[in-house]
Amino acid sequence: MIKREKIVLVETDPVTRQALEAELKAAGYETFSTESCSEGFEAAGKGQADVVVLDAGAPGSCWSAAVVELKGAAATAAIRVIVLSSLGPGERARALDLGADDVIRRPVESVVFLARVRNQLRTKRAADDLRNRVRIAEEGQQFAHTAFEALAVTEKMTRDAFSLDRRLKIGLAGLLGAAAIMAGIFFLFTRRAEKETRRAYTVIAQLERGLATEETLLARASKLRQESKQGADTKEDAQKQQLQQQSEQLRAQLASAAGGEVSDIRKQLQDTTSRLKHIEDESRVAQGVIRAYSRSVCLLHVSVAFREKDSGSRLRYAGINPKGEPLQDSDGKPIYSLQGRGPEVRADFFGTAFLVGKDGSMLTNRHVVEPWWKNDELASVTQEGIEPLIAEVNGYCPDAPRPLRVTIEKISQEADLAVVGAVLEDPNQPVIGLDSRADAAVSGNRVVLMGYPTGLDSLLARADEAPCSRSSNPVAATPPIS
Repeated sequence: MIKREKIVLVETDPVTRQALEAELKAAGYETFSTESCSEGFEAAGKGQADVVVLDAGAPGSCWSAAVVELKGAAATAAIRVIVLSSLGPGERARALDLGADDVIRRPVESVVFLARVRNQLRTKRAADDLRNRVRIAEEGQQFAHTAFEALAVTEKMTRDAFSLDRRLKIGLAGLLGAAAIMAGIFFLFTRRAEKETRRAYTVIAQLERGLATEETLLARASKLRQESKQGADTKEDAQKQQLQQQSEQLRAQLASAAGGEVSDIRKQLQDTTSRLKHIEDESRVAQGVIRAYSRSVCLLHVSVAFREKDSGSRLRYAGINPKGEPLQDSDGKPIYSLQGRGPEVRADFFGTAFLVGKDGSMLTNRHVVEPWWKNDELASVTQEGIEPLIAEVNGYCPDAPRPLRVTIEKISQEADLAVVGAVLEDPNQPVIGLDSRADAAVSGNRVVLMGYPTGLDSLLARADEAPCSRSSNPVAATPPIS
């Protein structure tokens, strides 16, 4: 009896799920449908599925994590993955980058859907056939190796009793030559593997110095939150309170002062009142600036990947376990590779960008969009034949419903400045004006500082404990800045 090919369908919309399930069953496929990613992943692993269809349309969908798990685990890497997407080309490209074999845009036409499924099944059958051929070839090679060992033993036992035929000697020499070639190839591959491992561990050693664990991140946020509560009264607030108390004392003295003291006390009261008004005016100005331009001060998230200079291959994790964590060696360290389809190794950096143009132009620092600039740790990575590169840049503006896709427009070669661009969703977002006058900033004058100098720390310090825990989870989506 011919085994029917199995399709696992993960679709959150019940109507679409029932319709697609009916189409697949009518086409003769064994079908398992569910709305849960965990149930779909379990069914794919236990039931030896041939194709998994994932829904990427619902908010909060776990399709991206499911793609990484399916393609990262050795047991399910051969399963073909199709993603149903209702968004734009950016999401479809992201699905393919994560390892999906095909992306179908919604609404799904049944004829096209079945054709895509058949195409993936043909591809899988061809890949399975190729793997079987390779397995048979490896078994044949092992058999030949065993025969060679037996021949060597026989030759040693009969060396003193018989003289070998000339053709047998030639054959033996050929076998010895083949063995020497195989030993050389094995040596070269071993050296290359050791070199790749050394490079990978060098990169990770550099990265781990700057990366914080989830526990460290939460502890740091809690500490900043406590310091923020304890330091609510700033130096300016303390000075303002002191002047208010001094003003009240002078008013009380003025009410009971003798005739000769009234003039001096009144002058002191006027000076105190003037200083108090000056502080209050400056505070109002600062608050007005923050209210007017806070939406135009955005957090930049720069994701850096790594690749080998010679081949251009990206540094990746060797695989992902069912828990979504990188595979580890016997020492508990993640395993890395320059081949395979595992998730890329990335380092995250944060900085501030200021909106300076209606076209979405933003001003930031060069060291933000080129984190390796004047960075000794990242610079030392290049000595091992691996170079960093920008994988993705996202911008998060206060009150924005979703992150902005940011592109690097221009980088200064003389100063720590750079210009990036983004497509604004709000055309009325205020633009921060630039003052190019030489006397625009005078030493000693007060300034209003806005930005994210501590990256995620300041944001987590302003959030509650529960959002902090969700934000520190790498699988969780980044919430909008408010």
